[in-house]
Amino acid sequence: MPRETWDDAAPRFRPPPGVTLFVPVLIAFVIQVPATIAISVWQRVPVPYAALSVALAAASALALLAARRWPGLTVAVVALLTLADLFVPPDAGPPFVALAFAIVGAVVRGARIWALVSVGVAWLTAVILSGVLSTSWHPFRIAITTLALALCFGIGEGIRSRLEHGEARRRQLAERRTASEQEERTRMARELHDVLAHSLSQIAVQSGVGLHLFDREPERAREALVNIRTLSATGLDEVRGVLSFLRGDEPTTSTAPLTPQPQLAQLPALAAQRTGLGLAVELDDRLAGDLPTSASQATAYRIVQEALTNVVRHSAASRATILLERDADELVVTITDDGSGIAADAPERGGLRGMRERAGLQGGTLEVTAPSRGGTAITARLPWKTLS
Repeated sequence: MPRETWDDAAPRFRPPPGVTLFVPVLIAFVIQVPATIAISVWQRVPVPYAALSVALAAASALALLAARRWPGLTVAVVALLTLADLFVPPDAGPPFVALAFAIVGAVVRGARIWALVSVGVAWLTAVILSGVLSTSWHPFRIAITTLALALCFGIGEGIRSRLEHGEARRRQLAERRTASEQEERTRMARELHDVLAHSLSQIAVQSGVGLHLFDREPERAREALVNIRTLSATGLDEVRGVLSFLRGDEPTTSTAPLTPQPQLAQLPALAAQRTGLGLAVELDDRLAGDLPTSASQATAYRIVQEALTNVVRHSAASRATILLERDADELVVTITDDGSGIAADAPERGGLRGMRERAGLQGGTLEVTAPSRGGTAITARLPWKTLS
């Protein structure tokens, strides 16, 4: 997946915090205060009542300044100011849009209970007082107001649900990105482990031989040094190839020898390279020229490479056999040795775990057993054809 698509769930536009705070205050103030003044003048409301009504309109708008820090308290204060204004002339005042902003803001910011209780109590109190004070409110006005309040709650819930869904989606994508990066690191570690363990273990063995024979058999010591040079050059080429592959570089003619996709045809060279210093490696190829997919071949090669590295480093074996055969739609690769074997309670270390992961990623399995004659047998079963 391209990197650009990771943040598709991020909001396309998010206004600055100052806008979400001050715009509702400004809108509520502009709608409520001038309209209250105009209606009071038009209805010739006594100055004290008009001043009180204008003060309530202005206070309810300015109270929204605290909506971000105290959303619950803000909706309670605005609901109380709105309730008071209902019983202060002029009767046909402008709608208190500040209450709508306070309800939506409280629900979005997680103060839903505050909003429900404050608005519910205020509206119930208004309906009861209207009956007690014999204030004639048309049933249509009561119904419209109730629906408007419910609509404000619905808008708040919709916005909150969308924000929560977006946040959950971003968390999911962040977790997916982390998992992908971890998988990529694991893949890089596995590739480099296969290459470096193979080359460095051989270099370590050859250097030990060279030191041991330096004085007594200088020719064999020289041969060991030549082998070290060859192994180091080959290892560096393979590391460059792996890194080029992991970076996604396009292969060119100059980098073709560095490709990190070895095939089964390279197993004879690998077996010959491992043979020596008391270890004989044999290749028993029963495929008769019939080969599986390139991916299965590369996986099989890496498994054989790691298995032979473990034989050299840990088993003290004198003989190892690589068996290649086909079983229906599976490539079966078996590596056996006559070494010390693996203890039943031994923990599964990086090399064996890497082989198992490689087989699993290709859709196959890997089994480690201890033959009755001793030693260790590693059997990998890989799909012959690419999985659909």
